[in-house]
Amino acid sequence: MTEMSDIFMGEIPVWGSECVQELQEVLLSEESPFPCTFAVSGVKRNSLRFGFVESLDDEKTWGRLNDLLTAYLDEYRELGRETSLVVFFGQEEGAPPKTLPEYRERFWSVLQHLHDTDTRPWPADVPRDAEDAWWEFSFGGTPVFVVCNTPAHTLRRSRHSPVFFITFQPRWVFEGLEADTPAGAAARRTIRRRLGRYDAVTASPVLGSYGDPGNREWRQYFLPDAEEASGEEPRCPFRHRPADDVPAGQATGRDSTSRRTPKMVGES
Repeated sequence: MTEMSDIFMGEIPVWGSECVQELQEVLLSEESPFPCTFAVSGVKRNSLRFGFVESLDDEKTWGRLNDLLTAYLDEYRELGRETSLVVFFGQEEGAPPKTLPEYRERFWSVLQHLHDTDTRPWPADVPRDAEDAWWEFSFGGTPVFVVCNTPAHTLRRSRHSPVFFITFQPRWVFEGLEADTPAGAAARRTIRRRLGRYDAVTASPVLGSYGDPGNREWRQYFLPDAEEASGEEPRCPFRHRPADDVPAGQATGRDSTSRRTPKMVGES
């Protein structure tokens, strides 16, 4: 187990240490190996970072997330490839449990907040259309793959957590792990095998490789708990700022011959 002082970012609430300890135990379990070997390695290498936002329901507290993500994106390359930022959101004491659709709404509201308050322009090489195979959520000029875990995920255990949290992974960490490389293909096989043993449902059909024509990144961010519910979102809830707020030369897409990359935490 790593030193807590090395992995925390920002202020630590009274409930924070327990959240991180529980997640570390899940990732390091030998009895029930977590599917994503990269996340497991990240814990062992002390390269994961953890932050906290006071409330999932009170949007006035979400400014903390901007600070955490900005600070992390300033240092992530120094932490190595097996890194990501995990941000836990506090739950109102005595509040009734949320349903999966309610958590989904909160998740997309958080991403929308980050985008609407981002002071840097959208990356020039990332398309603004979420239906483009090369689209990825971006913040601070950096493309970031996003994964959400909630208390309402039960069958899909790889996306379950006692406390709602979001994982942010800079796309840079996937370089060298493209689907057409030996390392990427081997990692993908291992993760899929472990995922099949870990979850009570089959791997979601929306999981794919970045840049594949049929792939849509946004669908992988928040997975349903059962395969038959995979079509619940007909279109991406995320909305880009008006075009007149986007600097000239904004992206229209990427070269279809660019490399493709697989995902990490919670994905196969």
